[in-house]
Order: sequence, then structure tokens, then C-alpha cells
Amino acid sequence: MISLEGKIALITGSSRGIGKAIALRLAGLKADIVVADVLPPTSDTAVEIIKEIEALSSKAVYVQADVSNESDVKNLIDKAVETFNRVDILVNNAGITRDNLAMRLNESDWDAVLNINLKGTFLCSKAVMKPMMKQRSGSIINIASIIGLIGNAGQVNYSASKAGVIAVTKSIAQEIGSRNITVNAIAPGFIQTNMTDVLSEEIRSELLKRIPLNRLGTPEEVANLAAFLASDQARYITGQVFVIDGGMTMTG
Repeated sequence: MISLEGKIALITGSSRGIGKAIALRLAGLKADIVVADVLPPTSDTAVEIIKEIEALSSKAVYVQADVSNESDVKNLIDKAVETFNRVDILVNNAGITRDNLAMRLNESDWDAVLNINLKGTFLCSKAVMKPMMKQRSGSIINIASIIGLIGNAGQVNYSASKAGVIAVTKSIAQEIGSRNITVNAIAPGFIQTNMTDVLSEEIRSELLKRIPLNRLGTPEEVANLAAFLASDQARYITGQVFVIDGGMTMTG
């Protein structure tokens, strides 16, 4: 049985979707949670996630932060340590899409996606290293995507950002493994979130033909994997990429 009692988890982009599911799953395993998002703390979404975490008998604090802004990230980590004295788990989940064919993709949409998805993962990981090294323990979990492994037409910026997240994961894992800090990535396939809700029925039907399990995944299934990687049961696993896609990208 996994227990995260006494652990402090910081999850970026955690007011909705996969991030929210991870926050609630870790809270259900008795971790206290730092919710980080760009939405203001007075927003209905922010207020709701804090109430849901506290209903699970875990403590929660909400910090508004733009993960692509270094001063925001520093404030985020400082606030987490100030509130809970430590950070045991960092989940780099914040991410956006700005889809278009490469020949039509403008520079601002390229920059926006790379800044949030890739730069944000780097900045948050870098900022949390100091407290984790001081503790001589920690777990960093980066939410990548199968699109970072196989590419996708119309998502050259998103694909590049998620491939970069995988590379960052493997590099940092090598740098800080000696301090008992693990760094792993989760690469979800098509998960039922706001990002996939906009798909037309025709596109959804074609997608399902490529997924052996014949359905989209759920945020809760991704959260279950994150919970395992955050737990002491995964202490000898680092630098790995875990694909959770219903079999869509299986080989061999």
C-alpha cells in the first residue's frame, strides 16, 4: 500500500485536468499539497481544488505562478518551503498547446509552448534542487507526452517541447542521482481532458482505431502512475520515461 504521509508535493498546472487529478491522488495518500497555477487564488477553480484537497484531510496552499518566469518560480519554491519546510515531490505538469502546421506556425506560438512546457520544467526543477539536495531526498516527475516520442502533424512546437522534457529528465537524473533524488517522466497518450474535449467525433473515432484498448485514458490513471513514482516503492527508478497510452505506441 502506497503512503505519502509526511510528504510535501508541489504540482504545477494543478487546478484542472491531469494536474488536478495528481494533486487529489497524492492528497488522498496523505501528502500535503502546494497547488501552483497561473489562475488567481480567488478564482472559482483555485478555491475548489483547495477545498477538495482539504476534504481529504491534507493541508494545501495555492500559489499563483507563471512557470516560464524565473522570479515567479523562485517565489513558488520559497513559498512552499516557508509553508511546509521542505519539498519532497515536484510534478512538472504545467503545459499548453498552440497547434498549427509548421509552415503556418508563427514565432509567438512557438515561443509560448516552449517557454511553458520546456523552460518551465527546467526552471522549476532547477529551483527545487537546493531544498531537495539539503534534504538528500526527493522525487521530480515530469509530464511529457507520446507526441515527444513520435511527433504529430500540426504540433511541431508541442512535440519539440515534450521531446525536450524527456531529454531534461534524463540529464538531470544523472546530475542529482547521487543526492538520492529521482527524476522520471510520464508520457501520456490521449487522455480525456480539456485538450481532447475539442476533438471532433471523426478525429476521435480515428484515434480509437489506433489505440488497442479502444478508449482514451483518464487523468486518474496518469495520477496513479505519478503516485507510484512519488512513493518510496520507486526509489530505485530514475531517468526513465513511462508511456501510458493504451498501447498506441507499442512496438515489437
